Amino acid sequence: MPIYEYRCDSCSHELEVLQKMSESPLEVCPACHQKTLVKLISASGFQLKGTGWYVTDFKGDKKKTDSNTPSAASKPTTSTSSE
Repeated sequence: MPIYEYRCDSCSHELEVLQKMSESPLEVCPACHQKTLVKLISASGFQLKGTGWYVTDFKGDKKKTDSNTPSAASKPTTSTSSE
C-alpha cells in the first residue's frame, strides 16, 4: 500500500496516510476539522528486491583501470644504438 501525503490549506497541518490506491482521497483535516485537505505530489522511493538485482548494478561507476599494470609513460626506455 502506498503512503500519501496531505496538507491542510486552512491550518497547514501535514500528515502521511497509508491508503489503498482504490480508496478516495481524504478531505477533512484531523487537526482543524475543515474540509480543506489537499493530496500532495511527492517523489516515490523504490527498492529492488529479489534474485538478479545487485547493489552495484545501478551505481554508475566508471570502468576501473587495472592499477597493477604500469602505464606507458612510466616504463623505462632502453637505447639500442651502437657506436
